[in-house]
Amino acid sequence: MSEKADRVRIVDAQVLSDDWYVLKKTTFDYRRADGSWQRQSRETYDRGNGATLLLYDRRRRTVVLIRQFRLPAFVNGHEGMLIEAPAGLLEAASPEARIRAEVEEETGYRVESVRKVFEAFMSPGSVTEKLYFFVAEYDAAARVSRGGGVADEGEDIEVLEFAIDDALTMIARGEIMDGKTIMLLQYAALHLFLQ
Repeated sequence: MSEKADRVRIVDAQVLSDDWYVLKKTTFDYRRADGSWQRQSRETYDRGNGATLLLYDRRRRTVVLIRQFRLPAFVNGHEGMLIEAPAGLLEAASPEARIRAEVEEETGYRVESVRKVFEAFMSPGSVTEKLYFFVAEYDAAARVSRGGGVADEGEDIEVLEFAIDDALTMIARGEIMDGKTIMLLQYAALHLFLQ
């Protein structure tokens, strides 16, 4: 067993909720840097891993994003309508396959070639999800439907196209507040849309 794995001993795990996703309370012993053991208890929300993708057109200097209602943002005092990059949970698919399907469902653009740029834990203090980040080029010919998501899954998605400079300004003005989208737009500014 590695030194890092030997620092944690699970004592108990209780399922608190298994409705939408799984919420668990875990009690564990943690070996601190000084060698002493400390008993701790944390709740984790397991929704599975996911993938997200930024569609970009380097020639036109544009990106495609979506707007949809997010109840947790609404409950936290926001109007609830967030501008985001398309994303979805992996379920049983590979990150590449799942994000291609999600992008088509949500935006109407069919992309074959996607490029993974990084992975990140989005809220590691409480959520187990790891997100796979991708980028892909698009053009008008790649649009095969109007998008909008899957109504039976409660999706009611608006497809948006912005100039990259406008999208970056929207972050500064607080109009784009979704973490994964901000990360992808900043990646694009640094790596995809160099002057």
